[in-house]
Amino acid sequence: MTVTESSTEARLEGLRRWQREAVAEYLRRDPRDFLAVATPGAGKTTFALTVASELLARGAVRSITVVTPTEHLKKQWAQAAARFGIPLDPDFRNGQGALGRQYLGAAVTYAQVAAHPMLHRNRTEARRTLVIFDEIHHAGDALSWGEAVREAFDPAARRLALTGTPFRSDVNPIPFVDYVQDAHGLRRCAWDYSYGYTPALADGVVRPVIFMAYSGEMRWRTRAGDELEARLGEPLTQDALAQAWRAALDPKGDWIKRVLAAADRRLTELRNSSPDAGGLVIATDHEHARAYARLLRQITGQGATVVLSDDPTASKKIQKFADSTDRWMVAVRMVSEGVDVPRLMVGVYATSTSTALFFAQAVGRFVRSRRRGEVASVFLPSVPTLLEYAGEMERERDHVLDRPPRADGMDPEEDLLDQERKRRDTHDAGDELPFETMEASAEFDRALYDGGEFGGGSPDSPEEEDFLGLPGLLEPDQVAELLRRRKAEQAQQARQARRNDARGRQDAEDRPEHEVLAELRKELNQLVGAWHHRTGQPHGVIHAELRRVCGGPPIAQASVAEVRARISTLRGWATGRR
Repeated sequence: MTVTESSTEARLEGLRRWQREAVAEYLRRDPRDFLAVATPGAGKTTFALTVASELLARGAVRSITVVTPTEHLKKQWAQAAARFGIPLDPDFRNGQGALGRQYLGAAVTYAQVAAHPMLHRNRTEARRTLVIFDEIHHAGDALSWGEAVREAFDPAARRLALTGTPFRSDVNPIPFVDYVQDAHGLRRCAWDYSYGYTPALADGVVRPVIFMAYSGEMRWRTRAGDELEARLGEPLTQDALAQAWRAALDPKGDWIKRVLAAADRRLTELRNSSPDAGGLVIATDHEHARAYARLLRQITGQGATVVLSDDPTASKKIQKFADSTDRWMVAVRMVSEGVDVPRLMVGVYATSTSTALFFAQAVGRFVRSRRRGEVASVFLPSVPTLLEYAGEMERERDHVLDRPPRADGMDPEEDLLDQERKRRDTHDAGDELPFETMEASAEFDRALYDGGEFGGGSPDSPEEEDFLGLPGLLEPDQVAELLRRRKAEQAQQARQARRNDARGRQDAEDRPEHEVLAELRKELNQLVGAWHHRTGQPHGVIHAELRRVCGGPPIAQASVAEVRARISTLRGWATGRR
């Protein structure tokens, strides 16, 4: 079987500008190895298959092998290749021998290659082969994987490497990638074509992303029986951060419940303009994924699609969700990369994984644009590392080999979080309660967009509802302008409130105390009602907590100064100042 013959111009027709440029650069250079870096959602698959079609038409290659990180992606590639007239076998297995005559190639996984590199080398040597490496950085997941990939595909006539994130947290070299010394003597990966998030956003190829960060009070009991507490979003030791983060993600706590409810409200707003908009919760493990699905049913009244890494029907579930109008999918980390569900517009980052690589790939699930104006929203805990990543969406990263390596190849800043994850996944023998979450409250902390922060506890900052209610169709510059305008309006309202408060204090000197008290009690009760709707706490509990913090008698006997102190305290809670 051969690819339908057509001109190069016809193959380039309908491509995005960057894809045409990248194909033209490839054809101009006619290289054996080529590394293309393009932001997630930009259309790397289409670019690669256009190159494959051209090479097949010219007779430069006779066979195609696509290497992917997951089983699901094998099927995605085969479906995409079929649209180019390139039949690929996504079900090829190491033990089956030769391909069927109806196929021009196969889609395999990196793990599959590592299990039998000589078999794939023999296939590669048998015919002039183009090997397409999808997310090539995965070939460095283990030294043995990198060695296997080199052994299997060293004889390839052409090698085309693709990635949206050409960097890793370790120092394992990526096969068939060139490393060039910079001015500091460090070897950095060199690419042949790059298309980053910022130009893709300007071209309307990807969606703008608003990050919604949530802090809160965490309290937990350790395996030794000690009760500890910390506020997520404040400076913490690595160990305290790992445990506070874990408490926030605990399905039994209120933090994740509150964040899921806020994310669903945002999804409802987006569905006003994009009726099929969907959401994805990325969970740490299977137990949490199932628990989050139960919480979503309580919040929405609808079931959520749950995708687990060891589920043989995972690909079918993902495809079924992609073709539906269902609201939510919950998945473990395996869905963070390469899953093509363009209608995903809301994400909840409910995992303790904190590498830049994983974060970038996770956010990539929500940026794929279908039409201009769609806005994505990602909800996450107020963890410094994640906030840094969210604030640097446009930053280009690369893979550096010459950092001082650890014995285990891990980035040192990841160590304590990794240890905490291992303690979670492998309880001590006979230890039935290694960790117990006792409290996990959630408060809106800040929003991040285009490198800027909105919120963050300032009394002049926009409130949570200002962001949850943003229109679902806005151009990137309109998002920035609207956020700036709302911040300015909030600042003006805060200044006016301070002036009114000052005038009220002056007027109070000329009015009977009972009139002033009546107004202040009414204001306090309104604030308590708003705090009740925000947190779900009963009014009596809120009043009791205010008395505990501020002192004084019940509100009916409280003085003007005491009621004002409680109003000020409650306003502080609303803006994160406790």
